[in-house]
Amino acid sequence: MKRYFRELSVLGVLGLLLALLAWRAPDFYQPQPLLSLLTREAPSLVVACGMALVIMTRQIDISVGSQFSVCSVVAGVLAAKGVPLYGVLPLAVALGSVLGAMNGVLVAGLGLPSIVVTLATMVALRQALNLVRQGEFVNLPDGLQWLGQNQSVGQMILLGFALLVLVCLAWALRNLAAGRHVYAVGSDAESARLAGIRPQRVTFRAFLLLGALTGLAAVMNIVQSPQVQPLSGMGLELKVIAAAVVGGVAISGGRGTLWGVLAGLLLLACVSPAMIHLRIEAYWEKAIQGGIILLAVVAEGFRNRRSTLF
Repeated sequence: MKRYFRELSVLGVLGLLLALLAWRAPDFYQPQPLLSLLTREAPSLVVACGMALVIMTRQIDISVGSQFSVCSVVAGVLAAKGVPLYGVLPLAVALGSVLGAMNGVLVAGLGLPSIVVTLATMVALRQALNLVRQGEFVNLPDGLQWLGQNQSVGQMILLGFALLVLVCLAWALRNLAAGRHVYAVGSDAESARLAGIRPQRVTFRAFLLLGALTGLAAVMNIVQSPQVQPLSGMGLELKVIAAAVVGGVAISGGRGTLWGVLAGLLLLACVSPAMIHLRIEAYWEKAIQGGIILLAVVAEGFRNRRSTLF
């Protein structure tokens, strides 16, 4: 129980918020708006899972928003040119993998600071996309939206797919050697190396997987709309990093669960609609989200200090 105190705390806060909404704003629980909210967050959940793995290795990637935008636009252009969805999906995942691998080579291979590398790639990708598209939307062909299904069925498929990714990665972290290597490298890279683990390889694979998941999430994003916005990934990096940190992934690496990431994402996602239903002024939204993130970081700092003292 103590081991998962952070995750349980987030679940408790989320439960209190949902209980408050059930009491003061029961309209929040109308099925279709609630399903739409969850579906919008499905791509973010997929990216947040990958981001959690990178943070667990004691790294960071702030370029995922730009990667997401590039993969979304490229996937949209391919679809508009007649490439079927079963062809668009692997190409988008491959593109995301290449972008993630670029960061992985620079960070794991050359030993450069991840914050500097990913800041540079974030700006480079975003400016390149702006230069090529000039803000022009990509119009998608008929039949692509909601995977060719009606909206409710398409939403359920996307939600199920996001949860499947979460379950598979959570299982791998807990049961496979590759998952345990992620925790080992984040906890102490030198000790991991002495135990026969190659920290550079683990770090590279984490960036590679994050890129692949970003490409997958981009396809999950474009099927929700008849158009692709070139800046659709703007701010995504902050959302997924915040979800991971709030959900208990240690910013110092080596600790966290993907179930906590899910709880953190849901808590942050519920803030805006909760404020609307509770008739709270919109300008409080960022302040409340920032307060939640700050509390999570402060709690992590106290935990690290206590573990050092005792």
